[in-house]
Amino acid sequence: MPTVLITGASRGLGLEFARQYADDGWSVIASCRQPKKAKSLNAVAGDVTVMALDVDDLAKVKALARKLKGRGIDVLINNAGIYGPKGLTRDNVDYDAWGRVFRTNAMSPLAVSAAFAANVAQGRQKKIVTLSSIMGSIDSNTDGKKYIYRSSKAAVNAVMKSLSLDLAAKGIKVVMLHPGWVRTDMGGPKGAIDAAQSVTGMRAVIAGLKKSDSGRFLNYEGTEIPW
Repeated sequence: MPTVLITGASRGLGLEFARQYADDGWSVIASCRQPKKAKSLNAVAGDVTVMALDVDDLAKVKALARKLKGRGIDVLINNAGIYGPKGLTRDNVDYDAWGRVFRTNAMSPLAVSAAFAANVAQGRQKKIVTLSSIMGSIDSNTDGKKYIYRSSKAAVNAVMKSLSLDLAAKGIKVVMLHPGWVRTDMGGPKGAIDAAQSVTGMRAVIAGLKKSDSGRFLNYEGTEIPW
């Protein structure tokens, strides 16, 4: 039975990943900051273990890694992320908020990936997937603004590209995925697709990943997104 570890699994795409992988017979390690309050996650049927994890707390990341030492993880999904304040312009950027978003979206995925790299190396599939966004694509930025979120996702793309090279010798494949514009709390009610469609697409991409895909930036349908 393959194993997946998902961060930020209490709602949105993380919750849908947990549901779909559990439905497919996987062993699911679903992490979130407050497991006792994650009613929807705790209700997911199947081999699901809900564990506490604040990805921004390095001590807690390392503590969970110690708990799971020796357990192989086939797929690690860095799903946890935040958008930050909206509607800011170049004249009223909230620099403190920028730092918080940057930590969660760009720094914490590396901390989590580093902490669990040994587990992934023990898994059969050896895949690390980080949810990015097309808004992190510099080439696709045609309307400006959104400085905080855009920069955090561009940064995590660069981080994961480096990680893909650093972990290549261990046979670990590292990719960044754009989930599409999804109707979630972050994406809003006007999103083009729902969480089930997005996750179904991303799971198909994850399942088909090859060694040559490591370091690529793909959308939920598997096509390349320019840097």
